[in-house]
Amino acid sequence: MPSDHFLQRRKLLKGLTSAGAAATLALAGPKPAQAMSLRLSSDGVDCCTVIDVDKCTGCGACVAACRGRNLSRLPVPKYPIPQPVPSWVPISDWSTRQHINNRLTPYNWIYIQTCTLPAAGGVRRVFMPRRCLHCLNPQCVSLCPSGAARQTPQGAAYIDENICFGDGPCQRACPWLIPQRQSGVGPYLKFAPRYMGYGLVFKCDFCHDLLAQGQPPACVAACPAGAQSFGIRDKMVAHAQEMAEQKKGELFGLRENGGTNTIYVSSIPFRDIEAAMLQQEQVSFGRPSLRPAGASMEKENSLVDIVLAAPLAGAALASLRLLRDRLKGRKS
Repeated sequence: MPSDHFLQRRKLLKGLTSAGAAATLALAGPKPAQAMSLRLSSDGVDCCTVIDVDKCTGCGACVAACRGRNLSRLPVPKYPIPQPVPSWVPISDWSTRQHINNRLTPYNWIYIQTCTLPAAGGVRRVFMPRRCLHCLNPQCVSLCPSGAARQTPQGAAYIDENICFGDGPCQRACPWLIPQRQSGVGPYLKFAPRYMGYGLVFKCDFCHDLLAQGQPPACVAACPAGAQSFGIRDKMVAHAQEMAEQKKGELFGLRENGGTNTIYVSSIPFRDIEAAMLQQEQVSFGRPSLRPAGASMEKENSLVDIVLAAPLAGAALASLRLLRDRLKGRKS
């Protein structure tokens, strides 16, 4: 049973989120309502991927399919990249390392995380395709000050590159630190590149255009081992639970961070996989952990700071838009 102190903090955070979102929308101009909405249930609409960890062979077909679909369209910065103000904000440039596929980067949205564990007669290698989990109620969407982070009716959380300023609330709010920033690209360069924004944030978009057509994401369709399955979330949850019961295994993603649209099934306890990954240094920047259910609430205080800062970022963005419109008016 949660403590009274915990419940009070949850109420405070929820209230600040609603207030911050409303203030941001008022200051930043009209945005699609769903960009800042909080969806608390799937209503049988969300699409979901179930990943059988025991079946994944680590072949990398899912990684290749994602890169083949997305890599060529991702922007490359023009040099020199403006040094942000304040100076402690680092430049994040992966444009010369686009070949890297052993972690999440702005140019690589899925990778195979692996570790070895003791098993009967030796060791066992575990493979897990890792990408955005597409939470049912994603903080990256609800806390985005510009409305660039959005969620489709099919449950895909994605980022509109046309209005993303790379200011990072999505990165800080994500319990698995999935979003990755690329400096020197994006709309901030057209305004005040040193003072307004830090680039673009990229992550798996769940192939949301394919989902809208009733098709699976490219990574799922490419899996030759049948380790990934796809469908309406309610049915996939039942499928995942049945698999876990048959394996006498566990689920990850069903309830983590309020529930996600990516559910892993494994006969090996996820705490053991996490411990092995930590020991074998497979958890680091761009290599997400397997945080336990509810672990994102450890960031309560930082989330409050993000929400309070969001209206200020929205106000700055609105001011720049007004300035741009006035300059256009003078020229016409």
